[in-house]
Amino acid sequence: MTDSEVLVIDLFAGPGGLGEGISACKLENGSNPFQIGLSVEKEPSAHKTLTTRSLYRKIKEQSLGLDNYYRYVKGLITRQDLFELYPDQVKEALHETLGGPKELGKDNELIHARIKEQVKEHEGPILLIGGPPCQAYSLAGRSRNAGILDYKAEKDHRNFLYMEYLKVLSIANPDVFVMENVRGILSAKLNGKTMFPQILKDLRKPGRVTKINSAANYRIYSLVVDAENPKNPQYKDSSDFLIRSEIYGIPQARHRVILIGVREDIKAIPEIIKPSKTKLSVECVLGDLPALRSGFSKRPDDTKDWTKLVFKNARRLKKILVKKYGNEEIDALDLNPLSGLERNAYLHGDLAKNKIPHPLKNWIIDNELGCVLNHETRGHMEADLMRYAFCAIYAKLNDGTSPKSRDFPIELAPSHKNWKTGAHADRFRVQSANKCATTVTSHISKDGHYFVHYDPKQCRSLTVREAARLQTFPDNYMFEGNRTQQYVQVGNAVPPFLAQQIGRVVLGILNYSG
Repeated sequence: MTDSEVLVIDLFAGPGGLGEGISACKLENGSNPFQIGLSVEKEPSAHKTLTTRSLYRKIKEQSLGLDNYYRYVKGLITRQDLFELYPDQVKEALHETLGGPKELGKDNELIHARIKEQVKEHEGPILLIGGPPCQAYSLAGRSRNAGILDYKAEKDHRNFLYMEYLKVLSIANPDVFVMENVRGILSAKLNGKTMFPQILKDLRKPGRVTKINSAANYRIYSLVVDAENPKNPQYKDSSDFLIRSEIYGIPQARHRVILIGVREDIKAIPEIIKPSKTKLSVECVLGDLPALRSGFSKRPDDTKDWTKLVFKNARRLKKILVKKYGNEEIDALDLNPLSGLERNAYLHGDLAKNKIPHPLKNWIIDNELGCVLNHETRGHMEADLMRYAFCAIYAKLNDGTSPKSRDFPIELAPSHKNWKTGAHADRFRVQSANKCATTVTSHISKDGHYFVHYDPKQCRSLTVREAARLQTFPDNYMFEGNRTQQYVQVGNAVPPFLAQQIGRVVLGILNYSG
């Protein structure tokens, strides 16, 4: 790493979405100023993904050719085979990811020592990125916590993981930092007091909290709202720090708090990221991927049995739907399922159907890849296949609106006691073809009910790759671990294409040109 490069320290890195986007920022001369020096992640499968991606970047940056990486992701060679082909680059990748999963708070001696070493050796700018795990702040997490007997927020260590971020901030004294979290952090309370104003106060002067006298002070900015007084930024509403991703070229209504801190001795004022002129739909981003069928979760899997069942379901659905919509309207939809579908696909779909606009298309598509990664369906209960098909059809008939429980025909109602109470009115949610997706969360790992594919002919939930597309991960981004772990990684990540836009803001602060 040279002194002209920006050292990036990535905390709570997950599968690397924030680091991926920022490290991919290029100057006009084609160079990449951001270089990840350290990525900290405790979850083993996410750490494995981080390491694989780090190796990919190093192979690419050193112009060694990606043929062997492609052979690995296609299953032609093992991960061990790949590692043996690039021993020097593997050593660098493992050094970057600390050689294995590490947890802030438990492995601080090693993590802090590595950070101090890198900061001492690097004389150029430093960027700290990442956000503490969000379960304790999220609205869903707080709802779950409310049901835990004797739960006390002040004793939940997750509420204080941002303190670990403050410690690293105090040690590294980066020129700039970027911190991300769920929108629930804006309203989360501790001992009856809203936490977010105190978090902002702590981030401005981290040394006051960590008792590290050498810690720098920071100005905290929104990335989407201009400060009235940029030299001493204050904001009237905490929601000014909320980024609505769909406004910025992400095909997903993902609303997250992302703030940027600038060290007080740096006079530059960050620009806000610019809204995209293009609104992206789910079908626009997923339409070229190969069609798949679901599996069965409660019976042996068989393509012929699946085809037979969904054709039977289609006939039943037609009889149910014509009562409300009429034969002509239903016949126009062509409800006959696709036959001969498989549960996974490695060859590219119909590239002629690729409607992703530039620049997102260039970001996602890799024309040399020649396959689709992590594109395999999960199994579903028999009865849910028909409900999924109904959800997709209902959206087609109602301008992309997903049905609530009250909209389901009585023949399709599940035998849940609370089905008619309205408590879980959106238990099934289709990702409508003509709209952006709802927030892709880690809950996608539990079941597919909130992430039903818009095509009624496929009767299934989204695959990991489809979720990754909605999160704007490049198609050549390999997610390691089992399918459940892959879903969690994708659901917890920052969209890399959004992170790239944030990276450009950071470059402006650091006055880079090239």
